[in-house]
Amino acid sequence: MDLQTANPTGASATTTAPSEEHRKRLVEQVIEICSLAGGLAHEIKNPLSTIHLNLDLLAEDLERSDNPRDRRALAKIRTVQQECLHLQEILDDFLRFARVDDLKLGPCWLNDVVDELVDFYHPQAVQHDIDVLTYLDRDLPALELDRHFFQQALLNLLLNAQQAMPTGGQLVLKTAHDEGSAVLEVIDNGPGMSPESVRRVFRPFYTTKREGSGLGLPTTRKIVEAHGGTIDVESEPGKGTRFVIRLPVAGNRT
Repeated sequence: MDLQTANPTGASATTTAPSEEHRKRLVEQVIEICSLAGGLAHEIKNPLSTIHLNLDLLAEDLERSDNPRDRRALAKIRTVQQECLHLQEILDDFLRFARVDDLKLGPCWLNDVVDELVDFYHPQAVQHDIDVLTYLDRDLPALELDRHFFQQALLNLLLNAQQAMPTGGQLVLKTAHDEGSAVLEVIDNGPGMSPESVRRVFRPFYTTKREGSGLGLPTTRKIVEAHGGTIDVESEPGKGTRFVIRLPVAGNRT
């Protein structure tokens, strides 16, 4: 959308840049909100664990009964147990999302990170009939990475592709060197995404999956950006999906 379309009067819209003091207050407010949200998530996890434990004990008691009423009660308890597990997963995902900024950077070779993660993921790929192919540029320069966090970001992309290909498919990982950046592509031949999903895929809590938390891909973006990089997605219905990560080589971080 250009300015002439957005502004029927033909005048260009301008905004005043916030002052340094205003930006500082906004950052402090965001930090405070994240801290409160993280604390709240921890506080919810404790009683949730107690609820789940007591549901387990109730289920054990009812499993011994052949009474139809007890069997119906057991079925309801199983439903609540599943919802508790789902809430637990959402809280765990949120806490991972909230602590992404605490990176411990060190010199790293991107291809080594990719190779290690592909080896780790291989049994799951076989289980889901996914063929993983790698095309790695062996002349990549060193990067400054938090190995643990970056592998988490990459694993989120692999799992996202896996969920998009429930009957199996092909997953390609490619690395390359381009103008002072290391480029990593993750490509699947799944059903692709609608334009609306592409626009919203990195928004927290947006998901098209019934069991998803909607935090996997936002966490990946946050990790990539915390490394000074960028991540983009290209997808069309019926044509698969491609995520492209660009990371500054060691010494080029801004």
